[in-house]
Amino acid sequence: MSFEVNLELWQSIGLLIDYSIKILAIGYVPEGRRPSSSTAWLLAILLIPFLGLPLFLLMGSPYINRRRHRIQQEVNDLIENVHEDVPDSPVGMELSPELRSVIRLNRRLTSMPALTGVNHGVYSDYRETLNRMTEVVDSAKHYVYVEIYIMAWSPLTKPFFESLERAVQRGVKVRLLFDHVGSWKYPGYRKLKKQLTLMGIDWYLMLPLQPWRRRFRRPDLRNHRKMLIVDGHTGFIGSQNMIDPSYLMRRNVKIGREWIDVMVEMSGPIVSSLEMTFAGDWFVESNEALDISDHQEAHESTPNTDQKSDTNVVQIVPSGPGYTTEPNLRMFNSIVHHAKKRLVLCSPYFIPDESLLEAVTSACYRGVRVELLVSEQADQFMVDHAQSSYYQSLLEAGVIIYQFPKPTVLHSKFVLADPDISDDPAAPVLEPLGVVGSSNLDMRSFGLNYEVSMMIAKGNLIQDLNKLTAQYQAKSTRLTLDKWNQRSWGRRYVDNVMRLTSALQ
Repeated sequence: MSFEVNLELWQSIGLLIDYSIKILAIGYVPEGRRPSSSTAWLLAILLIPFLGLPLFLLMGSPYINRRRHRIQQEVNDLIENVHEDVPDSPVGMELSPELRSVIRLNRRLTSMPALTGVNHGVYSDYRETLNRMTEVVDSAKHYVYVEIYIMAWSPLTKPFFESLERAVQRGVKVRLLFDHVGSWKYPGYRKLKKQLTLMGIDWYLMLPLQPWRRRFRRPDLRNHRKMLIVDGHTGFIGSQNMIDPSYLMRRNVKIGREWIDVMVEMSGPIVSSLEMTFAGDWFVESNEALDISDHQEAHESTPNTDQKSDTNVVQIVPSGPGYTTEPNLRMFNSIVHHAKKRLVLCSPYFIPDESLLEAVTSACYRGVRVELLVSEQADQFMVDHAQSSYYQSLLEAGVIIYQFPKPTVLHSKFVLADPDISDDPAAPVLEPLGVVGSSNLDMRSFGLNYEVSMMIAKGNLIQDLNKLTAQYQAKSTRLTLDKWNQRSWGRRYVDNVMRLTSALQ
């Protein structure tokens, strides 16, 4: 009898705890979150509270981020002080009020002004990009800053790392950052760390999970940025990691899967903004404050230019959990709304939040030709199905979906609004606007990843990316609504289930 009483007592206590967790979660989880993210977390907590709650406290709680919010604000304040006398956009550059408003938005959210930058090339061949970055490092005289999400030692990347070693031997200061979780699963991870130390390179892991060293971060956060800065005059930004295009995975090699990326080489005042972004991340991980005093040329007037000039008006837009205002999401939405005739979206992972989905479909309804470039099959199962769950509404709205053939992964990330230049003087004047960088068009990049993007307001970079778009489309197949409606019910079910987790991926 006493056993039955004790069992009933424990059952009652369990039910009380279960319902208490659920009631508290309903009132606490939605605070300060998008509805999609709140719904996903509540679903996990309500269905499996004894697992969902610990996961939420570990990965969903905003309090773990307080130090990064504070440091990010300090960095923003410092950047604002450096740029105190710098206007939002370069003096002498003709920009419409609409373009200036987008630039002002980015400046308000990140403290970064628009500056000029010379386009030295858009690199879309993986190996050519690595060779060019190696050449630029070999030209370094003072310092090299490297910040790349994934790094791995392999025959293909070895020459780049050896160029860093040669730079150190010449007396060049080399600082290097790479993401802990992003890199640890690839072959050669331990060898890489040992080699970097032996080479004399000053390096740190970003967002390390090392509680035994009192270095612990939320395990779901990533620093996804990709930058190379040499001597303050040359910078690279884009989507490519420092790893073999097969990502050194046997299955990828077996089926011939490789990643396709894009990197942009720039010089001029805009490099100072890349440098400031790196300095903020370096300070977070090393506690060493770098000199981020702005280059003098950033304050100087620049001559007028046009859309065909290699001198571009560009603006660096960093984003991530350290910001509370989602700068890259607001920038992408602004560019989508800016499009009048044609919009190009290229992203390996297209999992939009409500605002971006509505912006893209609204562009279709107002007559904009919207082209979405994605891989035929993403490299991650959950992401592939979550992304697919949006195709129905996109196709019905009129979005033209180009699928780059598998097994290749189209990993390039850029957005273009009205990139086509007409030679017809009677044609309406359209203002191209674009962005290229590390950010995917998914909720992880909007809220959980530290990203860096470069918005392009004027110059030939947009045309170069438009040419790259044509190359990608020539190799892709178009997904039609009729073909998509023929998918199996099993595929529809899995897509919809994965969509429920899209805000947490």
